[in-house]
Amino acid sequence: MSHSQKLEELLTKSVIPDLDERLDEIFEEIADNKEATDDAKDEIDELREFKADLQDVLDDIASGDIDEEECKELIDDILEAQKGSEEEDFGFVEED
Repeated sequence: MSHSQKLEELLTKSVIPDLDERLDEIFEEIADNKEATDDAKDEIDELREFKADLQDVLDDIASGDIDEEECKELIDDILEAQKGSEEEDFGFVEED
């Protein structure tokens, strides 16, 4: 499997679903509280922007506008970030 195929699979089966799950959690918190905090709004904006960037990468893969070396670097960066996210929760604190 090429690096571009691995990257596409990683994005579509792991990273983007994780982002969607986090967005759903934020929207549930907003629904429960009947109000969106500034932090929640900022996080939603950041996650949506990140998701759009990932979609651009998928578009680049589909059009062949990304080389294998760049795909490998992105895979390594994502795996490193995922490893780090298991150790910390990005600074998010669940409120009771």
